[in-house]
Amino acid sequence: MIIQIILSFFLLFALSRVILQVRNAKISIGAFLFWASLFIFALSGVLDPRLTSYAAQVLGIGRGSDVVIYISIALIFYLIFRLSISLEETRREITELVRKIALEQPLTKYPPGKRKANK
Repeated sequence: MIIQIILSFFLLFALSRVILQVRNAKISIGAFLFWASLFIFALSGVLDPRLTSYAAQVLGIGRGSDVVIYISIALIFYLIFRLSISLEETRREITELVRKIALEQPLTKYPPGKRKANK
């Protein structure tokens, strides 16, 4: 019972953060729908554990908690995959920008006005 209360408060807090982020235009509507749905489904499972037991029965899995773990692991792998793709795209964009800037600017050993005098 106490774990349900703790998890419920955490999930409501997380949901409030998602709402705040979409209001401040820091996440897209698609991201909002994804995260809000995830937290609402999780809250439903916490408040009524029979839902996860029913899902386990439908999927042919022994316990409701096993369904939650399997789905969580699959979701984490997917999110890590998406994150690695995003990081790779960002790396490519930075490389292209650095190359473009390097080709546009002449290579100088010293900035203008800071050249050493010949002795």
